[in-house]
Amino acid sequence: MTAMQPDYTAIKAKQRATWGSGDYSTIGVTLNIVGEQLCEALDVRPGQTVLDVAAGNGNATLAAARRWCDVTSTDYVESLLARGKERADADGLTVTFREADAENLPFEDGSFDTVMSTFGVMFTPNQMRASSEMARVSKSGGKIGMANWTPDSFIGHLFKTIGKHVPPPAGVQSPALWGTRERLAEMFAETSSSIEITPRTFNFRYRSTSHFMEIFRNWYGPVHKAFAALETDGQMALERDMRKLATEHNVATDGTMIVPTEYAEVVVTKR
Repeated sequence: MTAMQPDYTAIKAKQRATWGSGDYSTIGVTLNIVGEQLCEALDVRPGQTVLDVAAGNGNATLAAARRWCDVTSTDYVESLLARGKERADADGLTVTFREADAENLPFEDGSFDTVMSTFGVMFTPNQMRASSEMARVSKSGGKIGMANWTPDSFIGHLFKTIGKHVPPPAGVQSPALWGTRERLAEMFAETSSSIEITPRTFNFRYRSTSHFMEIFRNWYGPVHKAFAALETDGQMALERDMRKLATEHNVATDGTMIVPTEYAEVVVTKR
């Protein structure tokens, strides 16, 4: 029997609501260094055309704009684009903001010198479609850059923990696969001349594990929605498992929380 195709339209509608809940920018702004490092890895140059896909509140967008690139920042959550625009305006940076679906980018083939995404495109339900779109709008010889959480990272384990309490949509592959060499090769081998993957570490720093729980439960969409979907007993169980996970990964010894989290810094050169 042929497996049924997931209803990507319905899944994306739920995802849009998820990422629009809480306020991802509260967490996103702490990841600012990742966008800066990715732009350095991509060696973006002044005057280059850059597309940030699933840009969230615009960390990589602003990093490229600070390097005098011609940047277009896209996301399908309007409130996150608004946050990115607020930050660009505050820093006096010129950026074009446009609502767009990563699986159906509204741009001509070969429109951009650089296409990038930090912890964004990896959450699209139709992974092959999203990777194909990134490659399509990239110029020949251009670069596609990403920062993607790996399966064994803290965030990878966090999503596995959430999945034990609130199962993910049927038929949708794990976002953390974007952090594996095998999956990246499946998605980009036919359109690339090279795929470079560099292991990186980001440190989540919070006042305590309780502070982490407060921030993620209130503001991180997937966690916020997971708690909302559970009854009281289920919420208590999820909180217990999340606290246990954070405590196990915490390397701080002074009562604060420092959790080193692996991610893959990816640079694909378009054929």
